[in-house]
Amino acid sequence: MMLQLTPVEVLAVLGGLLALVVVWRASAKATRRASEAARSSVRLMSLTGRVLVTAAAIVGVQWIVIKHPGSEGLLLAVLGVPALFASYTLTRALTVTAVEMPQQKKGRRR
Repeated sequence: MMLQLTPVEVLAVLGGLLALVVVWRASAKATRRASEAARSSVRLMSLTGRVLVTAAAIVGVQWIVIKHPGSEGLLLAVLGVPALFASYTLTRALTVTAVEMPQQKKGRRR
């Protein structure tokens, strides 16, 4: 059994394969971009969660000390030290510390 293909049929098969490769590469790039975008939003949500947990801990400790009065030094410490932690946390949350550059392929010049 001999398979005989015309040049048009060969070109059609090669064109179909080329189109398949192009679509595959484009979908891989789109998937990578979507993955990077999702990773960035997860980092933001993680940071927001840490800020909220820290704030809840500060409020809880302050509420306990204010409800059960003792020495004024303890009251000042309970109000002052958490304020330092809160200011540090908020400063970190609202400050851009790094700019993420997209990763370049190996072998490309920068």
